[in-house]
Amino acid sequence: MSDGLRCSISNKWPPPLLFLQDNGLTDYEQLEQKATADTERFHKLSDQIKSTEAALHANMELKAAMVQYAKTRPVFETYKASKYSKKFLAEHEADIELYRAACADFKAILGGAKLPKMDTLKEEGRKLAEQKKKLYAEYCKAKADMQEVTTIKANIDYLLGYSEPGR
Repeated sequence: MSDGLRCSISNKWPPPLLFLQDNGLTDYEQLEQKATADTERFHKLSDQIKSTEAALHANMELKAAMVQYAKTRPVFETYKASKYSKKFLAEHEADIELYRAACADFKAILGGAKLPKMDTLKEEGRKLAEQKKKLYAEYCKAKADMQEVTTIKANIDYLLGYSEPGR
């Protein structure tokens, strides 16, 4: 996926007949169903990983916005206390813009919901990272299973002549 995790896939699959016997696949329809089920499982896990990554990304953005807000809030409070002085604004414009950007990020990410505590966000981030790691292990296994069964199905299709045009 996106952060450099890789699946190690072995190319040492059993011969098609041995695979069919080991998995109790006695007819072609069962093989087709297994190939379809394994492919669907792989895609479902892929979608779950993507949604977990999106939640992890939103969590990181929110934490970054909270840090930026905390850093620039004293400057903005001083600006308010100066009754929005143009001189103060000119001197601290960059910090005030960063403060306003952090506030805008809160609104965009939270959609009006209450701002959670930083400890809660950190714990949520840890849980999301653990969930992603667990899903990724399942994803690698599902990918290997899907590749194995689809390769064997393609071989069987070729042997039975199903892959020829017009058949």
